[in-house]
Amino acid sequence: MGGSREPCRGRGEEVASMCGRYKIERSPEELRAFFNFEEHPNFPPRYNIAPTQPVPIVRVVAGKRHFQLVRWGLVPSWMKEMPKSVLINARAETIDEKPSFRGGFRHRRCLIPADGFYEWQARAGRPKQPHLIQRTDGAPFAMAGIWDDWLSADGSELETCAVVTTAANDHLAPIHHRMPVLLDRKDWDAWLDNDGISAKEAANLLKPAPDDWMEAVPVSPRVNKISEDDAGLTETVDPDADQASPEDAKKDRPDDDQLSLL
Repeated sequence: MGGSREPCRGRGEEVASMCGRYKIERSPEELRAFFNFEEHPNFPPRYNIAPTQPVPIVRVVAGKRHFQLVRWGLVPSWMKEMPKSVLINARAETIDEKPSFRGGFRHRRCLIPADGFYEWQARAGRPKQPHLIQRTDGAPFAMAGIWDDWLSADGSELETCAVVTTAANDHLAPIHHRMPVLLDRKDWDAWLDNDGISAKEAANLLKPAPDDWMEAVPVSPRVNKISEDDAGLTETVDPDADQASPEDAKKDRPDDDQLSLL
């Protein structure tokens, strides 16, 4: 899922590739009923959400779930100044080891609502083919996320988030080797319980989704362009048809380290 360059590396951290674009086309009321948060937000459907844009998260405050818009691209609270590039993904395998992610993983876990994400499949001699990955039953889902609260030198506050990724399941591996952690609904409360569930226990939830949860459909390379954001992006296309010139297919496409929510 890429607008910004991937990340500022904190103290020798590796780049966490994956999820650089995703979508939420459900209405706010549908999401409120599904995720059971307190607020009544008003936001339009988004079909091509990119890094550095405002995204909704669900987190627990005083024992209740709350909706909040934050910027996608984690800025760790310990950074002294705003980096030129930001972390959009955090690898499940090393999330509790890396300074940029460790605090969020232990104390600021959240759900990132979505109903689809995009991955790009490499093809020999041809532009990468974008795919829309969505639930086979059409339901929304929750990507595992972490958030942080950064304070600038002038006192302005910025809340940001990152998507937690893991190895792709067997169904999605031919498209991309990484995928977001899609939390089972029964595990949402545990993931959000920063006080009662330890980092070690939370780490047990970070695994690939079952193969039968998701389906992947080829979509137009228009999704490569951040400026494109309409329902037509979700329509299935023939991947063997000439849909765009090689030059057009590269425009605004996520960098290889970002190709794929994410």
